[in-house]
Amino acid sequence: MKQAVQAAGSPQQRRDFLRISTVFGLAFAAGLLKPADVFAAEWNGKAFDAKSLQDAFAALGAGSPAVSADIVITAPDIAENGAVVPVSVSSKAANTDYIAILIEKNPNAMSAAFTIPEGTEPSITTRVKVGETSNVHALVKADGKWLVASKEIKVTLGGCGG
Repeated sequence: MKQAVQAAGSPQQRRDFLRISTVFGLAFAAGLLKPADVFAAEWNGKAFDAKSLQDAFAALGAGSPAVSADIVITAPDIAENGAVVPVSVSSKAANTDYIAILIEKNPNAMSAAFTIPEGTEPSITTRVKVGETSNVHALVKADGKWLVASKEIKVTLGGCGG
C-alpha cells in the first residue's frame, strides 16, 4: 500500500497539480488562453515531410535564404553517436521570430522548428538525429527576411541509417 501511495505522488504534489489545472481551466474558459497558446500553435507538415532542403525552404516560404553571420550554430564537429547530436542555434538578427534546424542528408530535411515569442532571447538548444556526415543548417526568420547558416557534422556511428 505504501508503494502505491508513493507512486501516485505526495499529497502536496496532487494539490499543486489540481491548483495548476484549475488555473489553466479557468483561463481557457475565460478566453484568456487558447489551446494554440499552450500547445503547438502551427504544425507545418509539408516542411517536416520535405525530402530536400529546397523543398523545406519552399514549404516554409523561405525561397533562397541569405547566408548570415548573425546566426551561430554550436554543435560538435564529430558526433560519435548520430542518434543524439546536441545542437544550439542563436541569432543576433533583430526581431528573430522563427528558428528551424535542417539536416541536409537526413531522409526528411527538417528536424526541428521553434517559434520565438517577441521579447525572448532567440536561442534554442535541442538534440537531433544526424543520419550520416552532413551539413546542418539553421534557418532563421528575422524582420520578415529568411537567413541561414551551416555547419558540417561528421558522424562516426549510428545515425538514421545504422
